[in-house]
Amino acid sequence: MKTLLNLILILSLTISFGQKKEIKKATKLFDAGDVQGAVDMLESSAALFNEADDKILNQKIYLEGRIAQSNKDFELAFEKYTTFKNAGGVDSNFDAQLKSLTNDIVNVAIEDNAEKRYSKAAKNLFLAYEIDKETNVDYLYYAASSAVNGMDYEGALKYYTELKNIRYEGITTKYFAKSVATGETVEFSKSEFDLYQKTKEYTDFNEETSESKFPEIVKNIALIYAELGDNEKAMSAVKEARAENPKDLNLILTEANLYIQLNENDRFEDLMKEAIEQDPTNATLYFNLGVVNAQRGMKDKAKGYYEKAIELDPNYESGYLNLVSLILEGESLIVEEMNSLGNSRADNARYDVLKVERENLYKECVPILEKLVEINNNQEAIKTLMNIYGTLGDNEGFMKMKALVVE
Repeated sequence: MKTLLNLILILSLTISFGQKKEIKKATKLFDAGDVQGAVDMLESSAALFNEADDKILNQKIYLEGRIAQSNKDFELAFEKYTTFKNAGGVDSNFDAQLKSLTNDIVNVAIEDNAEKRYSKAAKNLFLAYEIDKETNVDYLYYAASSAVNGMDYEGALKYYTELKNIRYEGITTKYFAKSVATGETVEFSKSEFDLYQKTKEYTDFNEETSESKFPEIVKNIALIYAELGDNEKAMSAVKEARAENPKDLNLILTEANLYIQLNENDRFEDLMKEAIEQDPTNATLYFNLGVVNAQRGMKDKAKGYYEKAIELDPNYESGYLNLVSLILEGESLIVEEMNSLGNSRADNARYDVLKVERENLYKECVPILEKLVEINNNQEAIKTLMNIYGTLGDNEGFMKMKALVVE
């Protein structure tokens, strides 16, 4: 019996020694740069590790993590490192390895962003954040931005919501001083800033602290909900965002657009006027007010807003076109009445009056359209002018516009 126990013990020690030997060989191959050799060694010894103890198994898992990181399979690498740590694995280089993994991930994400692979960059940056959620929290913010750039709004919403839940501020402080020798302003790290204040090499030391990113985060959540068509959640989010930053023009416009979708035109107009208070020279704001008032049948107000938009931006083509369209809306009623008249003397007299009114509408549109043609040879304006000149009997004007038509 004793001989059998000794034999079992010797066999166990032999297997354990073999496992350690194979791990060391695989690790040596990896450290020498032969990544595939390390992979092959682990695969060929797979059966040997089936009965490995926790310590040897952890060494294997850790090496597999390093191999995955080398192959840029970052999710697998992080999974292996996490398993290693949770199983009580110990390695003097573990913290440095995690930092190295973070750096590798971020460098690839930078390349992805540069090549406009935004969604891939976002996922990598989020992974970098998950490695150390306290130290790497900035990467969660960058992940959200990359997701938006890649039009992955669901992903961006996930990232921004987490930023909101942890109330991420993203406030940074930069340190500057002026060189006595060159007179140039130089940026320093905090430690350098503190050190050089004790010397006479620099003067005019100052610090610049950035604004909190939290209002922007809450705003973006509202914008994304609006983009996804979830008006109820968008409205809730935009109200919360406006509570954080009530003067933000984009937020005002987002809320206004939501009210348009909900057919609450009065509230839309109130918000557009509020937006104009924030940006009184923005032609688009006046144009939008013109559109809404035109839709509501308030033609005089709409006309005034279109004219204001053109005044602020003389090259605003949509302003000219909508103004002409608004003026010509009156033509349909005139034509309808003309067609309803008979042949009596009174009807003929009325017809002549209506004809003059119709021509006056056309004449009112002519200078507006001519200005638009002058700006950009706008084809819609050219064709409308050609029709008006034809109706008015202005053959010269008709031929002039006809020559400008692009077939």
